[in-house]
Amino acid sequence: MPANILIVDDEKEIADFIKTFLQNEGYSVFKFHTAKDALECIENTSLDLAILDVMLPDMSGFALCRKIREQHTYPVIMLTANFA
Repeated sequence: MPANILIVDDEKEIADFIKTFLQNEGYSVFKFHTAKDALECIENTSLDLAILDVMLPDMSGFALCRKIREQHTYPVIMLTANFA
């Protein structure tokens, strides 16, 4: 059974690229552009990994990660294009 991977990134091109790459490697991918939509998936889907953008339109990726950690222990990879 392939691993279930969550991608949350508001940049459509980046999310699409990651999704395509992972699907080509045989993973099941759940892609969202907002934290709100991702939270529904997190509650209803058994996930093995989350890839989160740091800067989302409705919640920071760090806040979303904290929400995930309230109930889950799977790995989380944080992405950012911010060069501060």
